[in-house]
Amino acid sequence: MADHEDEHETLVEKILEKIHDHDDSSSSSSSDSDDGKSKSFDSAKSKIFRLFGREKPLHKVLGGGKSADVFLWRNKKISAGALGGATALWVLFELLGYHLVTLVCHILIVSLAILFLWSNACTFINKSPPRIPELRLPENCVLEVVSTVRIEINFALAVLRDIASGRDLKEFLGVIAGLWVLSLVGKWFNFLTLFYIAFVLLHTLPVLYEKYEDHVDSFAEKATVEIKKQYVVFDAKVLSKIPRGPLKDNKKD
Repeated sequence: MADHEDEHETLVEKILEKIHDHDDSSSSSSSDSDDGKSKSFDSAKSKIFRLFGREKPLHKVLGGGKSADVFLWRNKKISAGALGGATALWVLFELLGYHLVTLVCHILIVSLAILFLWSNACTFINKSPPRIPELRLPENCVLEVVSTVRIEINFALAVLRDIASGRDLKEFLGVIAGLWVLSLVGKWFNFLTLFYIAFVLLHTLPVLYEKYEDHVDSFAEKATVEIKKQYVVFDAKVLSKIPRGPLKDNKKD
């Protein structure tokens, strides 16, 4: 009788072990399948075409700081204030014919006159004069701005030198076409209007692109494929027939 009970207990233990092993295998297989699905989703997501070949979010592409917040309207009051201020300045200078030096001088005249009269009036009415803050331009801020401008100028000069050396015909034609379009636009608008248009575009295009990112990227992908096809045809019919200089031969030697 005892032997029969022992055999019954071992049989029950074996059944429980098989059930436990089956649960472990099913859970591991489900986790593996979930990992496989997540990996496949990540790989598919990484293969999505993005405008200008970017891999980072648009906020990081724009700098990721306060300037990116302004361009993407994260703080609507600051963005609206910046755009409204730029519009007011453009109306003053462009439509009303105001000049920058005149505007600065008039602002200083009014400000100094108000502060001077206020300070002298306080002595007659026995009140404390206004506290005028001491304004100073920090040295670190100026050095950082100058360093950033210097780096950008050196990069632009290096790019122009590389283009002028004749190494990349495609890049050369692209830059020439861009400069030609810019020269045509410069005939229609003055520098202030161009600066204002660029400022408005910076405050409208990024936020619109972020809102309709998938649609714009899909259209840009189709346009890029079509442009590449047309470039291949243009290269076969025109560019390939242009005699190349001895630059590449000299490099090989």
